[in-house]
Amino acid sequence: MNPSPRRVVIVEDDSQFMKSFLETLATTDTWVVSGCHVRAESAIEAIPTDPPDAVIVDIQLPGVSGIELVRKLKPLCPETQFLMVTVFEDADKVFDALAAGASGYVLKRDVHARLLESLDDVLTGGAPMSSAIARKVVQHFQLPVRDPGEDFHLTQRETETLDLLVKGYFYKEIASELGIRIDTVAFHLGNIYRKLHVRTRSEAILKYIGRGAEPS
Repeated sequence: MNPSPRRVVIVEDDSQFMKSFLETLATTDTWVVSGCHVRAESAIEAIPTDPPDAVIVDIQLPGVSGIELVRKLKPLCPETQFLMVTVFEDADKVFDALAAGASGYVLKRDVHARLLESLDDVLTGGAPMSSAIARKVVQHFQLPVRDPGEDFHLTQRETETLDLLVKGYFYKEIASELGIRIDTVAFHLGNIYRKLHVRTRSEAILKYIGRGAEPS
């Protein structure tokens, strides 16, 4: 007896790409499309009520971005894997998406060849990336490291909070690990961003581990 097909939701505002995803997924019995959304807002409302195995997310959506969608949904749907698709080879967006909880990042030009393989990959613990994206991630981690003696004047609790953020913990998980409230986590992170002179989670992580540039 064949196993039941895996369920995937598509979040994509470009009708041509939506059609392409649907056509590619129709060629296999392994996956079935259980929902389609053209905006993140409707996906954020619908997906937690019946979480699929995977979500294909366009990173550049009108209104709420694909990155913010993942950041909101991953804590609510921890077993769901999020595969980002985009036309952009932007290393900052790659890092933001992965830090938010995405499992893979594929350029749209590679979708025909790699979509099904990438979906299968994320369900088995892989982190698929288009080769151009993978090169940019590698380049990020080949930049000179920060002087370990540099002091950002963080308190012990701020350092503990930032260490967990670097490990990929979400606000709720940080609060649980440290035995504090979520709004206290947000307060500490506000102080951290101010002391590191950054504006986002990914900028803070990159600067703290010594591989990021000053934010623009």
